[in-house]
Amino acid sequence: MEPIRVAIVGTGNIARHHVESLRDLGDEVRVVGAVDINRERLSAFCARYGVPAQYTDVASLLEQEHPDIVHVCTPPGAHYGQALECLRAGSNVLVEKPPTLNLAELDSLIEAEQKFSASLATVFQHRFGAGALRLRSMMDAGVLGRPLVAICHTTWFRDQAYFDVEWRGRWDTEGGGPTMGHGIHQMDLLCAILGDWTEVRAVARQQARRMATEDLSMAHVSFANGALASVVNSMLSIREETYLRFDFERATVELTHLYGYGDDDWRITPAPEYAEEVMAAWRAAATGVRSNHRAQFAEVLRSLRAGTPPPVTSVESRRTMQLVAGVYASAFTGTAVRPQDLGSDSPFYHRMEGDGPRW
Repeated sequence: MEPIRVAIVGTGNIARHHVESLRDLGDEVRVVGAVDINRERLSAFCARYGVPAQYTDVASLLEQEHPDIVHVCTPPGAHYGQALECLRAGSNVLVEKPPTLNLAELDSLIEAEQKFSASLATVFQHRFGAGALRLRSMMDAGVLGRPLVAICHTTWFRDQAYFDVEWRGRWDTEGGGPTMGHGIHQMDLLCAILGDWTEVRAVARQQARRMATEDLSMAHVSFANGALASVVNSMLSIREETYLRFDFERATVELTHLYGYGDDDWRITPAPEYAEEVMAAWRAAATGVRSNHRAQFAEVLRSLRAGTPPPVTSVESRRTMQLVAGVYASAFTGTAVRPQDLGSDSPFYHRMEGDGPRW
């Protein structure tokens, strides 16, 4: 088989994770070119990783290299325009989170997918670790019973200097604060496990950092299956932790890690009367895959080979993005928000900050 041709747009720190994960996949994939407006950074990146072609604009790369998929690794404010340019050229796109700055841009890309017969996927790698796949399979088999309560806490720390970078902490370039830029990974995993959400009630604050966006949000989220979840997104927590907990009728399942998990980061506590059945299913499930870029990229390549849309699809990404918009809408209006409240007539459809927070 011919290798999948991959191009990388943006050669900053996150691009390093992309190219190293792609190299781990061996001869199945070939990185054919890279783009960056910073020539010095671009040259150093291509020399380090043996990328043969260098470009300072996306159009030239698309015209010359005809990649099967383009990995967009630029700051969030550039995602929409670069992804649209790739889709129009017939190239599939894998974009770092968040895929766009708002729902309007994402819906525009979904229309472009259909028009130009190319696919958009978002990097939400936590879906692809063995632990998440095991939990989802046990849910689908009915082993755990009905989901009742969940916790989704992203309690991380970033000092003021982190947000003093020009494009960070701004609605127009980053799309939001920790809700959009950090907690979105955990919120995506929450939605991947529990499914469609039906209502959110939230608050957002500027507790300590000087910037335009929030540095803290808290939300209660209701799901269509009846589960209720507590969601916290913080950049103020000196002891950093990522914590998700799912309380089912027959067991509690917990995940504690920071920026990526393995098998040892999961813990299950079965109800005594179901212990034998639950633990047998837990031990029988797949293990050994960490929640890293490589795990998702392997599935992306498999989908491209099969001619199916690569994960995480634009429709799946939209559910998570809509929850982010719902958190902001509820926090800034002081009301409960449902998915149907976030249509094109809502200011929060066009901008995550809506008409602007009144801090």
